[in-house]
Amino acid sequence: MKKLQYLFMTLAVLCFAVPVFAQAGGATAPVNLVPIGAGIGMAIAAGLCGLGQGRATGSACEALARNPGARAGIQLLLVLGLAFMESLTLFTLVIVFAKVK
Repeated sequence: MKKLQYLFMTLAVLCFAVPVFAQAGGATAPVNLVPIGAGIGMAIAAGLCGLGQGRATGSACEALARNPGARAGIQLLLVLGLAFMESLTLFTLVIVFAKVK
């Protein structure tokens, strides 16, 4: 719990520090951060999709080990769930391609 509290405190400090960096005195060229943000968003989406798929597959294997007779229903729901998880990552990829020019 303490680690989560420290994480949120650090994020709050970083959010409040942004206006300090925005007050540049000289004329500087604007930096396009859209590709960096899109890459970070895609990395988060892909990573969490992988974690979710691993958990779903592990749970399905455990369920099959406990009740082999329910194989057809478990397999159907597993494939459907994996397809939905993968589609979320693909939607993120489409949004990345739409936003980054």
